[in-house]
Formats: sequence, C-alpha cells, structure tokens
Amino acid sequence: MSSDFTRAMRRLIGHCTAISVGEGEDRSGLVVTSGVSLSADPAQVLFCVNKGASAWPLFRRYGCFGWSSLGAGHQELAQRFAGFGGVKGADRYDGADWVTAETGAPLLKDAVIAFDCALAEMIDRETHSIVVGEVKAIRMADEASALAYWNGAFRPMTA
Repeated sequence: MSSDFTRAMRRLIGHCTAISVGEGEDRSGLVVTSGVSLSADPAQVLFCVNKGASAWPLFRRYGCFGWSSLGAGHQELAQRFAGFGGVKGADRYDGADWVTAETGAPLLKDAVIAFDCALAEMIDRETHSIVVGEVKAIRMADEASALAYWNGAFRPMTA
C-alpha cells in the first residue's frame, strides 16, 4: 500500500514552497508541496514535515520560519532545498539572496510570495508533523510565475 500511495501522490500537482528555519550554521530548510492557507483572520498557514528532516527540530528551537513561494526561475534552489545531491543544512541557502524577517526567519529575497511566520503549533502524526504558522508579515513580488512539482519533477509555470 505504501509504495502505491507514494506513486499516487506524485500524480498530484503541488506548488513548491521553500520553508526556511534557523540561523547561521544552525539552519536548514525543505521544499513542501503540502502548504496551504489555514485561516485569513488570523492569517495562518500550514504544511507537513517529515519528523526525520534536518529542519524538524529547528521549528521548536527557533519558534519561527520563512515561507517562500517559488517561481519559475527557482528550480535550482528547489533542488537544493529538496536535498538533491546530498545538500544539507546551511548549504541549502547557497546561490540565493536571503533577507532576515522581523521574526528572525530567513526569507528568499526574490520569492513570488514570502510569509514571515511565528510557530503557532506542531501536531505530530505518524511519520510527519503538521506545522501551523501565524503570518506576521507578507512580501510579494510583481512576478507572475510558479514552480510546480508533478510526477516526480519540478516544472516551471509562467502566465
């Protein structure tokens, strides 16, 4: 069942979001396609993270995270944040410009949309945790593109 479920989930298209957490050499990140809005008032988002991910313990340690929606030109960053080639931890941030948000979370400077989030809650379930963030600030670019993940590959999308 597990392998069939994984194959089936790859057939769902998902928008790629780089989740960034930590500071200095004690930072990591991941790409999620499970990110969605939870509520508009208060503004909250949620995503799922594997408990074995290097970023997982950093959410509680730092209490904040960055949510950077990726555009068509961010495929290399997505691959680094997904750990392609064994890239881990702070090395995932190489090759991109980052700004520090008011919570202290790193945000991708040229993200299509970036949310500065305070950790509201982590709900543990089986192999993953549901991470809920309260949006403290929003940055938006003029760019109208997206990076999607579908059928095992990153796919740029433009308007």
